[in-house]
Amino acid sequence: MFRRWWTELRTARPDRGMATAEYAMTTLAACALAAVLYKIVTSGAVQGMLRSVLQRALDVQV
Repeated sequence: MFRRWWTELRTARPDRGMATAEYAMTTLAACALAAVLYKIVTSGAVQGMLRSVLQRALDVQV
């Protein structure tokens, strides 16, 4: 069992660590996008628009 595992490990493709680098870059890009969206949503203009939309939605008379 160990011998088979060792043989597979030695004959693995050389770009085996590439997946980890791709995951790291994707995570970094997602964090950067989240930071940009956070800055946009917390800006004064967007907060005012969101507040106005919520006030109009809550002031609906039934």
